[in-house]
Amino acid sequence: MLAWLFARSAGARFLVRVEDLDEGRVREQFVGRQLGDLAAIGLDWDGEVVRQSGRTALYAEALARLARDGRVYRCFCSRREVREAASAQHGEAPQGYYPGTCLELSEAESSRRAAEGEPFALRLRAERAEVTVGDRLHGSRTDPVDDVVLRRRDGAFAYNLAVVVDDAEQGVGEVVRGDDLWPSTAGQALLCDLVGLPRPTWAHVPLVLGPDRSRLAKRHGAVTLDDLAGVGWSAADAVSWMAATLGLAGEEERVRAQDLVPRFDPGLLPEEATILGEPEIDRA
Repeated sequence: MLAWLFARSAGARFLVRVEDLDEGRVREQFVGRQLGDLAAIGLDWDGEVVRQSGRTALYAEALARLARDGRVYRCFCSRREVREAASAQHGEAPQGYYPGTCLELSEAESSRRAAEGEPFALRLRAERAEVTVGDRLHGSRTDPVDDVVLRRRDGAFAYNLAVVVDDAEQGVGEVVRGDDLWPSTAGQALLCDLVGLPRPTWAHVPLVLGPDRSRLAKRHGAVTLDDLAGVGWSAADAVSWMAATLGLAGEEERVRAQDLVPRFDPGLLPEEATILGEPEIDRA
């Protein structure tokens, strides 16, 4: 809803994209349900819904450009090996970042292992870059860029590359998303620069968290419209609750999404996350 308010209050387009590169986990009924939920809370969008699974040629072109510029290398590490190496790493690389296990493999060794059928991902050769990115709500920050995966071991293109290409191709001027994704923005900004694409601007907004202050998930109970309906909440109740947590409506005020457009001011958004606890669910 916040992304929609950012767009509509500025007279801009609001785009919806289905990020379904991991086709093994995406089911058509889930897509339909999510689009139905957006409509139910009063959100509309411009143009057709774009699906990443139909845009792989664009990602391949961007990857090829990075490869031509010497910015791609094979990584033969499994996820477990990456986790273990990252947790044990010492030195200059930030904690949790890829420690560069395969970075220094010779081209001959890398090609031999690939020719023998050993699975590999393709990673960005970030060269320890540090990138400064501005954010509409938080100002600017400088972060190191990890050697992020560009294409996974199973051949699927990775999120970081795909969203950079999609945002530029679709003419996205501003990306509004949860503030948990802010640390990854430096890498996406660098990819824009390396592929020759314009950077969008970003606005990272507070999340709704579960009672344990972790990202809201199914384990926290009634978190979808279907779940909420089971405890007596309508879509209209959900909109009014969200508006109240954002300071856009009174605690007991009933509002629709379109009512919030003239009230919306990004500069007045709360900086802290909202905690969704059982008292709020039971209130309905």
